[in-house]
Amino acid sequence: MANYTKVTEFLLMGFADRWELRFLPFMLFLLMFLATLTGNFLVVSAATLDKNLHTPMYFFLRNLSVLDMCYISVTIPNACINYVTNNWAISMAGCVTQIFLVIYFAFVELLLLTIMARDRYVAICQPLHYSIIMNHQFCVQATLFSLLSGLAYAAVHTGSTFRLSFCQSNVVHQFFCDVPSLLSLSCSDTFSNFLLLTVSIVAVGGSCFIFITISYIQIFSTVLKFPPRERGKAFSTCVPHILVVSVFLSSIASVYLKPSATSETIQGMILSVFYTIVPPFLNPIIYSLRNKQVKEAVRKTVFFFLESKSSISGSSQVTE
Repeated sequence: MANYTKVTEFLLMGFADRWELRFLPFMLFLLMFLATLTGNFLVVSAATLDKNLHTPMYFFLRNLSVLDMCYISVTIPNACINYVTNNWAISMAGCVTQIFLVIYFAFVELLLLTIMARDRYVAICQPLHYSIIMNHQFCVQATLFSLLSGLAYAAVHTGSTFRLSFCQSNVVHQFFCDVPSLLSLSCSDTFSNFLLLTVSIVAVGGSCFIFITISYIQIFSTVLKFPPRERGKAFSTCVPHILVVSVFLSSIASVYLKPSATSETIQGMILSVFYTIVPPFLNPIIYSLRNKQVKEAVRKTVFFFLESKSSISGSSQVTE
C-alpha cells in the first residue's frame, strides 16, 4: 500500500492573490454582508413590532430574513478575514461545520421559498379561505418541518462526505468548503457520493421548482382576470419570487451537478456566490422593502430605535 499523508486541514482559494486585486472582492463581500444584515434586521424588527404585519405572509418573511442573516454569516465573514490576512487555511472541523451549515441553510431557504409560493397562491386564488388554510398552526408546523428536515438532509450529505479519505491535495477550489470540491480531493471511491448528491438535488430541487411553477401558473391565470391596475400589483410580488428561485436553483445545479473535473474554475466560484450571497442580499429588497406597508413599518421601527437611543443617552446624562 502506497504511503500517503492524511489531510488534516484544507486550503481555500480566493478570487485573487495580490492585495491590490484582493481588496475589490473583500470590499464587495463586506458591503454585501453589511447590507444583507441591515436589510434583514429591519424586516425582522418591522414584522415583529408592527401588529399590522402579523400575518402568515410576513411570518414567513420574518423567518426567511432570520435564516438569510445566518446563511450569509457562514461563508462571508470567514472569507473577508482570509482576504485581509491572506491565510486561507481551514481546519477539518471548521470545514465540516461550514459544509453542514451551508447545506442546511440552503435546504431550509428552498423550502421556505416553496411555502411562500403556496402562501401567494392561496392569497390570490383562494382569498376567502386564506385565513383557514394559512392558519397559525400550519405556519408553525411548516416552519418546524423545514428546520428539522434540513438537519437530517445536511447530516446525511456531511456524513457521507467526511467518511471518505482525503489524502491528495488539500487545496479546495472555493472560497468556502463545499461538497463537490471536497469530493474531487478524495482518494476514496466517490461514485455513491455523486449519485446521492445528484438524486437528492434533482428530487428536492426539482419537486420544489415544479410545485412553485404550478403555483404561479395558477396564480397568473387568476391574475389575468383582474382589472389592469390590480394585475400589476400581483405581478410585482410574483415575478421577483420566480427570479430569485430560478437563480438560486440554477446556480446550485450548475455547481453541484457538474463533474468534479470541471468545477475547479473561477466560474464555479462565481456561481457559488449566486446561491450563498445573492439570495440573502436580494430577499429583503424584493419581498419586503419594495412594499409600501413594510416601508412604513421600517420607518416607524427606525424612529423607535432612534428615540430609544436618545432616551437612554438622556437618562444617563441626568444620572451623571
